Amino acid sequence: MKVQILSRKLIAPSSPTPPNLKNLKISCFDQLAPPTYVPCVFYYPANGEDHGGNNVERSKKIEKSLAETLALFYPLGGRYIEGNLSIECSDEGAEYLEARVSGSLSQLLEREGFKTEMWSRLVPRVLQPENSPLVTIQINMFECGGVAIGTCVAHRIADAYTVGTFINTWAIACRIGIEKVHCRPSFPFGSLYPPKNIPAITSVDDLISVGAVKKVVRKSFVFKGETISRLKEIATAFDSNQLLKYQPTRVEVVTGLIWMVLIRVARAIHGHLRPSVFGLTVNMRGKTTLTMPEYACGNFINLVIAQFVPNDESKIELHDCVNRVHDAIRSAVEDCAKASSGDELFSLMIKKMREGDEAWRKSEIDAYMVNSWCRLPWYETDFGWGKPSWVHGVDAATSPGTVTLMDTEDGGGIEAFIGLDESSVLLFQQNLDVALTGN
Repeated sequence: MKVQILSRKLIAPSSPTPPNLKNLKISCFDQLAPPTYVPCVFYYPANGEDHGGNNVERSKKIEKSLAETLALFYPLGGRYIEGNLSIECSDEGAEYLEARVSGSLSQLLEREGFKTEMWSRLVPRVLQPENSPLVTIQINMFECGGVAIGTCVAHRIADAYTVGTFINTWAIACRIGIEKVHCRPSFPFGSLYPPKNIPAITSVDDLISVGAVKKVVRKSFVFKGETISRLKEIATAFDSNQLLKYQPTRVEVVTGLIWMVLIRVARAIHGHLRPSVFGLTVNMRGKTTLTMPEYACGNFINLVIAQFVPNDESKIELHDCVNRVHDAIRSAVEDCAKASSGDELFSLMIKKMREGDEAWRKSEIDAYMVNSWCRLPWYETDFGWGKPSWVHGVDAATSPGTVTLMDTEDGGGIEAFIGLDESSVLLFQQNLDVALTGN
């Protein structure tokens, strides 16, 4: 399957950024984000229309609506200035590429295994965001009439919530017009939580890769809604003396399941249960007492650390891991709610990152990391030719023990992208199959 780039240009915002908004300081939370991009691909199968002429009209609407959306999300049309810890909102624009792809989109939608090499060609790759466009878009048109939209947004100014909000707003503008968009994004975190002089610290996304040298196999596992409901029953009714006193969320159950399986795999490899930590990123919007505008964009996530230390037990069960995940998330949310200032909130984040950094560097501790992209409007991204049939992050699960969770198309299930050491893939599958039967 060949990807041929047909054109490359910059799309500037449709209206200039006001002079008083030309310079945007990043926040102390933005400082902790890795200097990488958040790449996603949205797949839209052909719907039977005349796609030869339709693609021309489609491209015009996409470009126009992108320019209008960049005017709303004005920092994304600028450039990051490392030395100033700021975004120069210069209206230079987003990079926009159009590509033609040989073959059928249905080939990529058959997810028997990660086709990561192909996926990486569907998004424009930028290594560092400094002095580069903060947003790059690649429109991939397949011979069959299907379309895949590859997006890359600089992590320095955007977390998953921000990326999802931006792309969904763009889709609405393309489908029904920018005047119908009621999302009015703001970028308040730089003024609410100014950048700080902080010592170098390993970023959240880099923690798990410390010492990783083995070949990584990326696997995708889909947990349907009915499967998750059954896992909830297993977790909450395992033992009458250890009955969970709450109803776990989908993310807690799937995270707990994956963690339990990884612990069992490590036991099979080493011959005994090993201590482990599981890091999770949590969106802090709506979880603090600090006032902020609706659609506040930027990086505003916290790191949650769940720990498992084996005692005399010979096995680990689902409810054990679900409980630990739930308690860690609840504790982190409670801490966020108690924070009376941005400084306190930032201190909590730094503390958790240092805890994770310390754990990840110990060879006797198994460390894992999960990023949840659930409950974000990925599958609502309708540009006017229907909702996507599949959405995924290109860089999901790049190191052993990393996990990215996304909603399934119907919204009831979860798709987990997991990075595994090549030697543990079969063990993981076998232990997962056993766990799904409730054993």
